[in-house]
Amino acid sequence: MNNIFKHIKGDFFGGLTAGIVALPLALAFGVSSGLGASAGLYGALFLSFFAALFGGTNTQISGPTAPMTALSMVIISTIVIMNDGDVSKALPLILGVFLLSGLLQIAQGLLGLGIYIKYIPYPVVSGFMTAIGLIILTTQALPVLGYYPKEDVELVKSFEKEAENAILVKSLEENSNNDLIDKESFIQAAMKSKTILEIDIQNESKVQASKHASGVIGALRVLPRAIQNIDLIELLLALGTIVIIYGFKRITTVIPSTLVGLILMTIVAIFFTPGYRPITEIPGGFPMPQWGIFTEISVVELIPYFFTALTLSLLGTIDSLLTSVVADNLTKTRHKPNKELIGQGIGNIISSIFGGLPGAGATIRTVVNINSGGVTRISGMISSMVLLFIILIFSSIASKIPAAVLAGILVTVGISVMDYKGLKAISILPKDIKFKGIGISSEVIIMLSVMLLATFWNLVYAVGIGLLIACIFFMKKSGDSMSELSLVRFTSKEKLNDKIELLDVDGDGIPDIAVKQIVGPLFFGSSDSFQKMISSIPDSSTIIVFKLDSMNYIDQSGIYIFEEIITSLTDSNKQIYYTGLQNQPKLMLQQMGLFDSKINDDKVYIDYTKCINEIKKNF
Repeated sequence: MNNIFKHIKGDFFGGLTAGIVALPLALAFGVSSGLGASAGLYGALFLSFFAALFGGTNTQISGPTAPMTALSMVIISTIVIMNDGDVSKALPLILGVFLLSGLLQIAQGLLGLGIYIKYIPYPVVSGFMTAIGLIILTTQALPVLGYYPKEDVELVKSFEKEAENAILVKSLEENSNNDLIDKESFIQAAMKSKTILEIDIQNESKVQASKHASGVIGALRVLPRAIQNIDLIELLLALGTIVIIYGFKRITTVIPSTLVGLILMTIVAIFFTPGYRPITEIPGGFPMPQWGIFTEISVVELIPYFFTALTLSLLGTIDSLLTSVVADNLTKTRHKPNKELIGQGIGNIISSIFGGLPGAGATIRTVVNINSGGVTRISGMISSMVLLFIILIFSSIASKIPAAVLAGILVTVGISVMDYKGLKAISILPKDIKFKGIGISSEVIIMLSVMLLATFWNLVYAVGIGLLIACIFFMKKSGDSMSELSLVRFTSKEKLNDKIELLDVDGDGIPDIAVKQIVGPLFFGSSDSFQKMISSIPDSSTIIVFKLDSMNYIDQSGIYIFEEIITSLTDSNKQIYYTGLQNQPKLMLQQMGLFDSKINDDKVYIDYTKCINEIKKNF
């Protein structure tokens, strides 16, 4: 028991700070999803608590995230449109899909699928994260401008014919027998059409207008109308929030700038702009279970959404485990991936029962927790309690937050979530693919394919296609490399035991030099093994020699892992030498700038023996 509360002070401040950071993001994600601010808060509340309690990453803070909300938004809008634009009517099925995704996430953990996250190459992750940023920025452009398609009278009126057609088609479907339209059902539908009221057409027109403006493509369609109908108050509130978020960071990072922007602009709105649009009301008191998830829908109704739920669960898996890796790097610990998936699944199930959004491990909130002193899973549960306290005590005040302020917060989230490191690498990565005489990097093809497909089509299909393209390119490169390697004659008879050799130069019984041999390609699938092998180097070794004559290929993921290892060893005051560097890895290291910043030319040798002899001379 004492061990559990050993770090209680750090866990308290870590959880408190993470909870404060989570508040504006949870509200913003809830509003953008279409279910309201309360859905974001409830998702953060229940997922943070139960994922921390049952998960496999001690310092993980979970809740709605940008990727999960982006996909949830698509799911919600699709189901709402199918239910005549009525959110309350669609809610049981929406929450049912969320619950199913949680069950599938638990199944992934029980099947041991968590260990396979390391096989996702960097360009796929890079393209996916940039796409998430673009989706958020594009879809939030409308509320930032104060434009809502349902309220655009002219736009709604233009969909009256489509609305009337949709009502007639729906009438035919309701009167048909087993999807077959016979004469009698057609006559009944025709008679019913005479009773269609103007209000029905108007409501359906609003649904059609919302459908027309949904997603990235829809937002781009109506953007010209949004610009023509700017609500100046909403625009100023959103811009003010963005300015405060970026400006306050320059003053201090002790207080989260998103919270400062939320509070200050809400005060400005309440006292100086009485005509602003507030978010949906947040119910006070402890959240109540949404029993309709069990009583109003059946398992049969969920079957068509199985793949949708699977997609959501896989995205949550990727999102959570990537954050777990970040937490490991900061805390020098190792998470339990399969246990983490089970914890995330349980959290998402309970969140769905209470009407919350699904989520995953949140990188920013996890880093804040660790930097503020969080050490154990208690910090995640305290973060949840902070949100519960806000719901119980300040829900009426929170309901007055302007919608434009949350849109402004989401704009900053969209900007920050994009992978600028990957975008900057586009121009410098080696052009290893030739198409009609034009060279392009295979890594860039993968990243751009995922980014464009995810932005304009489907998030998870994009990841699947990106993985397929990466596998095809990797198989081609491996085949080409092995063909070249088979022509090389190795004259050295030297063998290293277990890929590491320790040399005691000064005879004091302590190994001074560690030789690390990389065998085969260093790519996205082998980077984890490489990190483990590096960890076996004794602290007493002051010189590290990388023997690279058997490393015939390195990809972008491998480059970044290699860079991290070099930086870590250099920071530990170790000298690093390189021998036998082959053409492709050398070109990649040069193009990515490691020879300029990390690798010294005078410590790069062609021959291993000559390198060791030179080290011994200077020792």
